[in-house]
Amino acid sequence: MADRFPTRVEITGEGPVLIHGPVELFTPDGRRVRCERAVTALCTCRRSRRYPMCDTSHRRCARSRRREHDDHQDQTETDQRR
Repeated sequence: MADRFPTRVEITGEGPVLIHGPVELFTPDGRRVRCERAVTALCTCRRSRRYPMCDTSHRRCARSRRREHDDHQDQTETDQRR
């Protein structure tokens, strides 16, 4: 792997862990995954179909949670008007 630039790890709020620079990963089942990309996104929600790589499944989950929250708020406002 290229060692020209140090590898950086960025922890995001509700998304994946971003690794800037080349990285070698070892999965729980013993597989070794080498990534030479500029940025590698690692799944933290465990919903990815490409685990350990992120496939943006967290976005769908976040949207459905927001929708549930909005629906609950709408119902609460309706109940308060009665």
